[in-house]
Amino acid sequence: MPFTSRTILQSDFTLFPSDCPIVIDNGGSNFRIGWAGETNPRIVFRNIVQRPRHKATGETVTIVGDHDLALMKYFDCTRSSPRSAFDSNVVYQFEIMEYILDYGFERLGAEGSQEQIDHPVLITECVCNPVQSRSKMAELLFETYGVPSVDYKYNQQLGICDKDGLVVCPGFTTTHVIPFVDGEPVYKACCRTNIGGFHVSDYLKQLLSLKYPHHMSRITWEKVEDLKMEHCFIAPEYASEARLFQKGGKEAEDKTRCWQLPWVPPPVEGLPSEEEIARKAAIKEKQGQRLREMAEAKRSSRINELENELQGLDFLLQQLGSVEEKDIASFLAETGYISKQEIESSRAKVTHSLRKTKGESKGEQVETEERADPSAAEKYPLINVPDNMLTPEQFKEKKKQLFLKTTSEGRQRAKQKRFEEELERERQNQQDEEKRLENPELYLEQLRAKYQELSVKVEQRKRQRTNGNHTNGNHNFSGGVGRGERLNAAQKERMRLLTTAAFDRGKGEDTFGARDEDWQLYKLMSRDNDDDEEGPDADEAELTRISSRLQDIDPKFVSKAAELGLSQPVVEVPSFRPLTKEDFQIVFGVERFRCPEILFHPNLVGVDQVGLDEMAGVSIRRLPSRSHGLEERMTNSILLTGGSCLFPGMNERLVAGIRMIRPCGSPIRVVRAADPVLDAWRGAAVYAASLQFPGQTFSKADYYEKGEDWLRRYSLRYTL
Repeated sequence: MPFTSRTILQSDFTLFPSDCPIVIDNGGSNFRIGWAGETNPRIVFRNIVQRPRHKATGETVTIVGDHDLALMKYFDCTRSSPRSAFDSNVVYQFEIMEYILDYGFERLGAEGSQEQIDHPVLITECVCNPVQSRSKMAELLFETYGVPSVDYKYNQQLGICDKDGLVVCPGFTTTHVIPFVDGEPVYKACCRTNIGGFHVSDYLKQLLSLKYPHHMSRITWEKVEDLKMEHCFIAPEYASEARLFQKGGKEAEDKTRCWQLPWVPPPVEGLPSEEEIARKAAIKEKQGQRLREMAEAKRSSRINELENELQGLDFLLQQLGSVEEKDIASFLAETGYISKQEIESSRAKVTHSLRKTKGESKGEQVETEERADPSAAEKYPLINVPDNMLTPEQFKEKKKQLFLKTTSEGRQRAKQKRFEEELERERQNQQDEEKRLENPELYLEQLRAKYQELSVKVEQRKRQRTNGNHTNGNHNFSGGVGRGERLNAAQKERMRLLTTAAFDRGKGEDTFGARDEDWQLYKLMSRDNDDDEEGPDADEAELTRISSRLQDIDPKFVSKAAELGLSQPVVEVPSFRPLTKEDFQIVFGVERFRCPEILFHPNLVGVDQVGLDEMAGVSIRRLPSRSHGLEERMTNSILLTGGSCLFPGMNERLVAGIRMIRPCGSPIRVVRAADPVLDAWRGAAVYAASLQFPGQTFSKADYYEKGEDWLRRYSLRYTL
């Protein structure tokens, strides 16, 4: 069952007499405090302290016990993790212990930590607690809180076992086995293993985090502890249970548990109605109209800007025509232009942008540009002037104009060629579409025949380029050709040059490179445009166009490359399936019994110590007087207490384990406490309510008189 804390402020502290003891169960997991003689503790909370900083003020605050997640969002907890006062099961951080005692006494009703606690205190401790820890606890209680007397007790309740018996206590961080003879503990025969409920929870958290790494944020420590107490159990035989889950089947499926995480199914969208379709169409049309209006407004603004700029350039050219020759340089310097040609070039660009923005066709733009383009004589006046009539500066300008003219003419030729190709393509597509509309079946048949014809022609040309024009004399059409027949014309020319250079000089001499003419050979062999003579293949371009056309109008068409598997492999985009309910499920199978198994086999988590059953045998062998009757009485009265003994199957597994190390026929009886979690506090409350309790306490006067060394000889008597 999930842990629930009780931290309600008590208001009846002053109603209890000063001789009524306060009972404290200082456990490694939980801190419990209450009054002697009562059945349940008043205050219960986690035995941890955290000191985060406030995000707004930066002030450090102290949070004791459980924390409210709604409040923790206001604090920076990245540098402050929950801390415990315990090292294993021994108190060693007494600063943290003081925070915990302050909070416990304050919740019990005491008026703050500065007030004196005038009640005797019975506090539990681990078995064989070091004297240093015991003395520091006494100093804290006497000096800080001013308690009149202190008593220490180990956590076990009277009246459950016989006078001779074993107490097995699997706790939070450790597990103890204590033998009792005549009602008193035999400390020399005690055993301890550093395995407890904390390690079980930590092991379960590790396994679930490795199994479901995408849900690590949900696998919190508190949730893991709840899952441990609800679903984990002790297997009667660990190996056979593991084989059962390994094989699978109905029995393993019945023992599997599932934790469903919060999940919201995605909304299922049905077919829209006609009204919904009409509404979406109206919204889309409205949005489109708005976008068109915005585009038109932007276009009008752009046209106005270009017209204003064009008018400014025209006005600038008009003014430039009226300026005298000697003042042209200063006039151009004021306008920011270098020459008249630059102004005319800017005007031509603005004119082109204006016509393009107004939406004129490409043919109209070309005709307008041809009409507006000045002659070469006007644009490049120095080209036709002889060099001997030019100054050095004019000669440099002539070279520049010659370069600009050549570049401009080449650009114009390329533009005209692209324009003609585009017009031809549009005309051909228009003719094909007219033919298809007249007779679709005939058009498709002719297109297929033309595709087959071009495919054969292109394939033959590729074969000739690869194999040459003959077949090596053996009529091998399967592609088995020699090295020379795989060479094209440029490669054959290279081979001829190398052969000529090798045999023209005579044998026995290697004088290649001695003459300047020899280096011309390298220029011939290092040409990068060897294949330029072949040029682009018009048949291949036409084949590509027809193939694309067939794919558009014929759904059954498959290209030759696709049939032969020569096309590039299509990269499949990984499809992401939608998340389902099963993706948010955490399944417990073998983890249910694998995690608690470390109580009997600590080596599963790397702890080289014995388990519970072997600890009982070790404790019995350590007894000072080992009589057969005493050992039988010990095994016949075994008490299980502590929070980690709540796993189902613990009693049966412990009985089976002890039976393996005891002689055949030995009586074995294991009894679990009625409430193992509260057994320590209830036993201490019953003990503190007895009349003989004041004689067992260690008073403040004894502490000041005898000192802490007297605590070495102090021991509590369990039989009153």
